[in-house]
Parts: sequence; C-alpha cells; structure tokens
Amino acid sequence: MTTLTKRATVYLDPGLHRAIRLKSVETARSVSDLVNDALRDGLAEDANDLAVFEERKKELTLSFETFVKELRRHGKI
Repeated sequence: MTTLTKRATVYLDPGLHRAIRLKSVETARSVSDLVNDALRDGLAEDANDLAVFEERKKELTLSFETFVKELRRHGKI
C-alpha cells in the first residue's frame, strides 16, 4: 500500500537540524520519519490534554486567595 505524503519546507534552528540529522544516521531512519513521529507525539499529547480539560471543565474551582486562606485556617502555613 502506498502512503500519500505532502512536501513541506520547514526552517529549523541549526542546532536542531544537526541533532535530527545525527539521530537519523544513528537510528537508520529518515529525517522525515523522525519529524513525522515528533509531530504525531506532540499532537497526541495536545489531544490528551484537551480530553483532560474537557473531563475536568465542570469541576469546582478555588481561587488562589481562598486556597491560601484554607491553608492558614488549617495551620498548614
């Protein structure tokens, strides 16, 4: 099965470019594969964060001021 890909021009910081090239050589993987995996991981982390925010959006919130007062009231500070 052939995977369709899109070509993109990306400008990298010189240090990052060198690091990804070295990793490519050391792992025998293409720079494109490494970049695609890093983007997938980053986007998956964002999706997980959004899911957690969605789950917690109905939780009660506590202001910082109230939190500090509660700590003081309970002798924690």
